[in-house]
Amino acid sequence: MTGDRELAWQGCVNARDLGGLGWLAPGAVVRMEAPTYLGAAGWAAAWAYGVRTIVDLRHPTECGLDRAPRPAGMTTVRVPLDPAGTPFYEQWRHIDNLASPLYFPALLTAHPERVIAAVRAIADATPGCVVFHCAGGKDRTGLLALVLLVVAEAEPEEIVADYLLSYDRMKQRYDELGVRDQLAAVREIVAGHGTTIEDSLTSTIASLRMPDFLLENGLSEAELSDLRARLTTGFALATR
Repeated sequence: MTGDRELAWQGCVNARDLGGLGWLAPGAVVRMEAPTYLGAAGWAAAWAYGVRTIVDLRHPTECGLDRAPRPAGMTTVRVPLDPAGTPFYEQWRHIDNLASPLYFPALLTAHPERVIAAVRAIADATPGCVVFHCAGGKDRTGLLALVLLVVAEAEPEEIVADYLLSYDRMKQRYDELGVRDQLAAVREIVAGHGTTIEDSLTSTIASLRMPDFLLENGLSEAELSDLRARLTTGFALATR
């Protein structure tokens, strides 16, 4: 499933094009971890691939300095996905630290405006490939990827497999930081709630009615049209 979707941009380990899943076109949107470690060569590769907009899903307090300057002409849009400082955030911080698929349906229900803002940032972006990311490129990024892939009518199995890829891609990074294996840790958390990662994700996918969810929560018909046009148009300028 991964094949040509993998992107070897120097300094990142978890970048992949979502094109080829459902009817989503290659070169439209890329998911990755925070691009903090991208060096000049990594940023040059992203630019050559066609990236012109980066949607940052982190809270401002998480954002540190980049290792190398971003190319002039590349726009960064900050759209924090987690509602930090809210009762919702405090509740889920104690349940799974907002680091498992358990909180996805709760966020979609309690704070859909956060998701709509992120989708809108992609729909409204200037021509070019859009990268979206959080810190590790797993959960906030995974939730937005799930939403886009449901829009694109990807199979649930494809969406689940794409989410799970991030655990493998980020393992070396977490090992270097001395962090426990995250796949095992998250499997334990969700098992404590009587489910699995796969079943939790599949349930969330099944509950999302598209495009109703987007339209009922504030995305306009024009923005939906722009989103579909973007997701069906490949902007990548370089071979992989």
